Amino acid sequence: MTFKDIIAWQKAYEFVLEAYKTTRHFPETERFGLASQFQRAAVSIAANIAEGYRKISKADKLRLLNVAQGSLEECRFYVMLSKDLEYINNEEYEHLNFSIEGASYYLNAYCKGIKDNNGVSDS
Repeated sequence: MTFKDIIAWQKAYEFVLEAYKTTRHFPETERFGLASQFQRAAVSIAANIAEGYRKISKADKLRLLNVAQGSLEECRFYVMLSKDLEYINNEEYEHLNFSIEGASYYLNAYCKGIKDNNGVSDS
């Protein structure tokens, strides 16, 4: 088993791909601004889930998953801001929202599973 087998990581990775596809169409003036920040935060979600996967201690795993949760919330903001700045339309907004909600649901479930596992490593 690898981190790629974790549903939370799979959903986060799907969101990363959607974020990149979406930000590709942002104005050129946002290339090093909002687009870059959005991409960085989206990548951070999946990357921290992957990094936490092989951590042995429960505390280390949960710390990295908490960073992933923070990055996910940051992306929620970027999705909203992108819509309000009219960089994305309603359909794109709904699609990104659906994707991030799925990632959030499974990330929270993964965190709960680790908390309830009494620190036993799942890797």
